[in-house]
Amino acid sequence: MAATFDQVAMGLDARAPVLLGSVNEPDAIRALLIEDGAIDRGLLAQELSQQGFAVQTVASLPGAPDADVIVLHCDRAKISSIDLLVKLHRQGVNIPVVLLTDKALPAHECLALDKGAVDVICKSRGSEVLARRLKSVVKASNPTDQPRSDRSMICGKLLLRPDLSRAYWKDADLDLTLGEYNILHLLASNVGRYVTYRAIYDRLHYEGFIAGSGADGYRANVRSAIRRIRKKFRSIDPTFDEIANYNGFGYCWKKPD
Repeated sequence: MAATFDQVAMGLDARAPVLLGSVNEPDAIRALLIEDGAIDRGLLAQELSQQGFAVQTVASLPGAPDADVIVLHCDRAKISSIDLLVKLHRQGVNIPVVLLTDKALPAHECLALDKGAVDVICKSRGSEVLARRLKSVVKASNPTDQPRSDRSMICGKLLLRPDLSRAYWKDADLDLTLGEYNILHLLASNVGRYVTYRAIYDRLHYEGFIAGSGADGYRANVRSAIRRIRKKFRSIDPTFDEIANYNGFGYCWKKPD
């Protein structure tokens, strides 16, 4: 049975997951809320459940998250949200993570996106905006028009495991974030064809997501993501040169020799 709002707000049994919302609705989006403030955790869980989400709340990092999207805000405890992002990635969690922040500082936002968050939202925007963004994130991670097979994909020395969202080069795990993996999967699915900056950016976050400075600020974010991906390849293989750039247009994965 779902816990009452008072139980959540008071932080009772904060170590165990608490469920709120449309848990019996098969189409309800399952949101895992990791929030270290008991009152904020209860309020936000109630607001999201009223928006139709099936909300699971915890005060700290769970062992094996089971959700469609993770909402993360842990800035009061000894560990920060950024550190938890890193821990989630190291645990192999391939669920999209949205970071809540008290202040939308550009440096903090860029760091969160670099560490694997698919979106960063200031809490002052309110639960309605958050709900809309979460729905966009989940829709982007489960595209209905282009269903992704769970079968492994081999492209030369590259092995992609869609079932795990993991990528391997010469049998070595590249340790990509979920966003970086999604970019690589997009490029490898279009071998020899250039993919636009906008298409790559939409795959990194979700369609219509806006960040960066100016109308074309997303291009800098894509270039930064590609640099990180290349760096991870070259840490395994210094001669790696499979990702080509068409200046002003986009990137492609070269056809294997």
